[in-house]
Amino acid sequence: MIDQITVFLENKQGHLAELCRTLSDAGVNMQALTIAETKDYGVVRIIADDTDKALAALKEAGIAGRAAKVTAVELPNEPGALARLLELLDAHGYDVHYGYCFGVGEGKAIDVLKIHRAEEAAALIEDAGYRLL
Repeated sequence: MIDQITVFLENKQGHLAELCRTLSDAGVNMQALTIAETKDYGVVRIIADDTDKALAALKEAGIAGRAAKVTAVELPNEPGALARLLELLDAHGYDVHYGYCFGVGEGKAIDVLKIHRAEEAAALIEDAGYRLL
């Protein structure tokens, strides 16, 4: 399991740029970023190279963020790979609250999932031959 930072940002021009500049100025590299938008705010989820440093920089800038453990799984970057993983989880009664993915290198993808009973699910995923990060 890896750390993910979640930040709730008011939906105003410049707030996302401020968040990104804050992390950049602290020397933090974002390895993944996803944003879910509503009318009034956005939910920003970040995988950073240094979670503690990122959280400290955000706090100093007055931006509230929190860390949570998520499951990151390496999959082949091909049609059906995610479907097979999700079917495995579903067959064993694991709920996936949310997820996102991104391609890395040739032929590989990383799928980041927030799974209920994550530690148990991680064991199942590994036993099925998947590589966890």
